[in-house]
Formats: sequence, structure tokens, C-alpha cells
Amino acid sequence: MNITLRQLKAFITVADCGSFTRAAEALNLTQSALSGLIKELEQNLEVKLFDRTTRQLHLSEAGSRLLPQAQRIFNEVALLDTEVRHLKNLRQGQVKIAVSQQLAASAMPSLIAAFNREYPDIRVGLIDCSVEQVLQRVEDNEADFGIGPERSHGSDIESELLCTLPFYLVMPPSHRLAGQADVTWADLAGETLITLSGPFTDRLAAGLSADAASYILHPAHRVNFLSTALGMVKAGLGITFCLPYAADWVRQHGLEMRLLNRPQAERRFYLYRRRHRSLSAAAQTLSNFVAAYAETAF
Repeated sequence: MNITLRQLKAFITVADCGSFTRAAEALNLTQSALSGLIKELEQNLEVKLFDRTTRQLHLSEAGSRLLPQAQRIFNEVALLDTEVRHLKNLRQGQVKIAVSQQLAASAMPSLIAAFNREYPDIRVGLIDCSVEQVLQRVEDNEADFGIGPERSHGSDIESELLCTLPFYLVMPPSHRLAGQADVTWADLAGETLITLSGPFTDRLAAGLSADAASYILHPAHRVNFLSTALGMVKAGLGITFCLPYAADWVRQHGLEMRLLNRPQAERRFYLYRRRHRSLSAAAQTLSNFVAAYAETAF
């Protein structure tokens, strides 16, 4: 059996119009071409679809039974065509992204909201996790791509630089350093510091001079989450560090942040994806959106 969509459309149109003449006009075909399509379909099905007289055209018994099936098939194919066109037009789909916890909790909600306004039919699934898990989720194909700070990775992962962000010092408005436009690392001498455990602080120290690094390698407090550090700063237990995307959190705690420089320490953020795995149209759209958004909003 070799049925074509043109044959099905011809059958459905003739049945709807009740006339080969009107159906041919509707399909912009000659009557002979339309008759040829119906004849081919009847031969393929080995049934007669229409009873013809000189004055009237009626569906045969077989035609009456097959018409709903033909309509259903034609509608399903039309729906498939619409879905494909939507995907090609980047308007529909689902994307899963793995994002490091701090970034997911601070910058990503606004990014996803902005993306949803522009692409309301693309659903974004956010996987918030540790930095190390970002790479693992991408490697395991649980996420289309991941976003996080610089990390070493295997050859099956490729990375694209999104942005480079400077570190800020966070303090109460009454702190002596809050009156300065920016702060140097030497200004931290004698301060009670609160730092984050693990790679966040260790990598920060690795990019500083020995004198600057010494201020943060032996803090008064080490905590696991920035939210904890900000709460402690608000309570007057010390000062801490953050990246600019945490500015809303800082303001919500009634705290101030000042750029740290001389030297200026920075953290690079990357988009991670599986090498040799092509992104869907929806995922590529979100990836492009993230790249443009990160340049101005992170």
C-alpha cells in the first residue's frame, strides 16, 4: 500500500464538496488530475470510494467508513507539520539547564522570567545544584547545558565563556569601609571575615598575592552558603564576599557591597555542554539568550 497525503487530501476534499468540479477548484487542480488522484487511492486501497452518476456523487459504503480515518490521519500529519515548524521557528520545546546554586538562586529567576516573556512556549526546567554537579548533570544528559564558574572537565565536555565577574566586599552600612567607593585587600587587615567553605574561597585566594590571600585563608567563620554568610554579616558577626549577581540578596539584608581591587579578583563563568551533542532549537535559543543576558545582567 502506497498512500500519499495528496491522495488523502483529494479524497477528503471531494467528500466535503460533493463534487469533483468544486473540489478541483478548491485544490487548484484540473478535474483530470483530481480524478487521477482518487483513482490511484482506490487502486491502492482496492475499494471504490465514490458512487458516481451523471448527476450525483455519493460516498460508497467503503468511502463512508474510511473517510473518518482519512481525516484523522490527515489532521495528525498536519499537527506534526505544525509542531515541526514551531520547533524550527524556536517557539516551542522544553529545555533543562543545570546551574550552580548561588547563581540559580539569585540571577536565574529574573533571566528565566525575561526569557519566558519573549518565548512563552519554551518551558525551562532549572536544576539547581553544586558546581561539581553541574558538570555531572550535563555529562549524564540530565541537562541540555549547564552554567557555573570555571572548573576542569573531561574531553566529552566543552565550555564557552559567558562572563567574568569581580568580587565585592559585603558589610553593614555602619561599617568603616562602607564610606569608601571601593576597597583594597590591604583594607581587610584586622577585619573579622566570614568566608565560604570549599572552592569558592580557595579559588579566590589562588588568584591573589600571598599578602592578600592571607586575609581570607584564616577567617573567623567558614560557612557553606552565601545566605548564611549574609545573615551573619547582618547580625554584626563580620564581613564577607560576593559576586555582583548577589546584589539583590545583599540589599534584602540591608547591607552594602563595595568593589574589591588592588588587585581585582575575578571569577569566570562558563556555559557547559556535551561535546558532539547538538542542542535542540529551543535549547539553542535559550543558550543564545543566556549569553546575551550574562553580558549585562550577571
